[in-house]
Amino acid sequence: MAKESKTNAMRILDRNKVSYKVETYDSSEFTDGVHSAEILGHDVERSFKTLVALGKSGEHYVFVIPVAAEVDFKAAAKAVGEKNVELIHVKELTPLTGYVRGGCSPLGMKKQFRTVIDSTARKFDTIYISGGRIGCTIELSPDELIRVVNAEVADLEAR
Repeated sequence: MAKESKTNAMRILDRNKVSYKVETYDSSEFTDGVHSAEILGHDVERSFKTLVALGKSGEHYVFVIPVAAEVDFKAAAKAVGEKNVELIHVKELTPLTGYVRGGCSPLGMKKQFRTVIDSTARKFDTIYISGGRIGCTIELSPDELIRVVNAEVADLEAR
């Protein structure tokens, strides 16, 4: 891949000597994770989305869950020791993280927020996450992602 097309997420993986694959597709606007996975022919169960939430304490958190799932807000709050958490408004995403909706990666945000990854990620050898821009997906080991972002693992998916 040409150096100029690398995202912050890819540079962080390179710095941490993490093996990963990148796939891209043409998209100029937000595409939900399920549709993105289908476009690329990926298993939807192995595809994960990145959500940014605000806790009652005023702290921000990153939750990484399967693209077809909804977050269990009680479980997410419990995982980070908050009374409650709520997703930030989409207009707050870019100023806070540096990423746009549909291209938000748990890697390479402006600030490294406390990150929790849904436990289902560990069922797979590799998972797919956003590569840091719309139309860009990274495949990597969930354990490597957990290591690089210093993530915790918890059951976050609403059942």
